[in-house]
Amino acid sequence: MARIIAVCNAKGGVGKTTTTVNLASYLALYGRRVLMVDFDPQANASSSFGSAHREDGGANIYEAMAGRKNIHEIVRNTAIPGCHFVSAHPALAGSTVELLEKPEREKFLKKIIHQVAHHYDYVLIDLPPSVSLLTINGLMAADEMIIPVQCEYYGLEGLSQILETVDMVNHNLGHNLRIAGALLTMYDSREHLSREVSKSLRKHFVGHVYDVEIPRAVALAEAPSFGKPICFHDPHSPGARAYERLAKELIQQEKVLHTA
Repeated sequence: MARIIAVCNAKGGVGKTTTTVNLASYLALYGRRVLMVDFDPQANASSSFGSAHREDGGANIYEAMAGRKNIHEIVRNTAIPGCHFVSAHPALAGSTVELLEKPEREKFLKKIIHQVAHHYDYVLIDLPPSVSLLTINGLMAADEMIIPVQCEYYGLEGLSQILETVDMVNHNLGHNLRIAGALLTMYDSREHLSREVSKSLRKHFVGHVYDVEIPRAVALAEAPSFGKPICFHDPHSPGARAYERLAKELIQQEKVLHTA
């Protein structure tokens, strides 16, 4: 069964989508079967794989949430063997209202993903930068969560908020979501603040913090405009090497999970 991992932070601009797309890419390059699910109405992760919602012909996660498509109809290939994705659509934002009166409204995404999860080693879910019914659906669908933390003071504040949300989901909805790890993003070793945030997170965070620090890098920022993950846009850049290291760390975690 797949490791189903939500990439989540209630704060925007922390590298959440960049992490989902590039981690999925490198996991696939290391031979893992990967499904990336874009569950953010902004659909930025979809764009990073060259998908435009205006041209998707209804093959997106909103159509599955509305019951008009099944998951098998909306899974798409990428240029990387073994890496598939499900695109988002701006209409997804309206599903929060559509779901309100439905039973088990927080489990819709879980039911959809579990139809195909057995085909993959990893399912990565890119969630919106808010605490909404969409976010709750994503967390309920996942077994684990990666939390990107931007190397600034407000990044640590955002971490506290998402940890409170995890506690709420686990205690009130009877879930058992685990923290796979916190990931430092937009790190600049020349900046005192980056070094201090890294030091503070590694000292005080109760849980795993990935060894790699994702750098603040132009190549990472510009890759989505070409509709490519960083492994294709600039594979020798510091950002590419960092996400390759992150994929290796995640694969190393498999050994711990299998022996636990």
